[in-house]
Amino acid sequence: MVKNLILISFMAILSLGMKAQTHVVRIADIEVYPQYLDEYIKMGKEIAATSIREETGVVCLFPCQLKEDSTRFRIVEIYASPEAYRHHINTEHFLRYKQKTMKMVKSLKLNDLTPLDTAGMANIFRRND
Repeated sequence: MVKNLILISFMAILSLGMKAQTHVVRIADIEVYPQYLDEYIKMGKEIAATSIREETGVVCLFPCQLKEDSTRFRIVEIYASPEAYRHHINTEHFLRYKQKTMKMVKSLKLNDLTPLDTAGMANIFRRND
């Protein structure tokens, strides 16, 4: 009984780690033109809320504004898989966001990340497919 429990626990930990390794994790670094600041903030909030609400593969879409420069933003993005990311960038709401914000964005850099504590992701993000 104890051996089975240990084996089941070990397999669960391994599966969490394997699932987390398939996530797409990145930070988008965005600078917007000052004249579009309010409009961009509105659009950023809208795309995050819609994506989380409508797409189970979007684990985290968390836009933040830098305190030292209000025209700079970071968006923490975590997708359940590469397929979930590809689905996201082809949704109607994302394509609308990209089209409407294109003129607002001065610079965009997507920084892909490798999580160091994949087992810890399960404790932070409890959203599962």
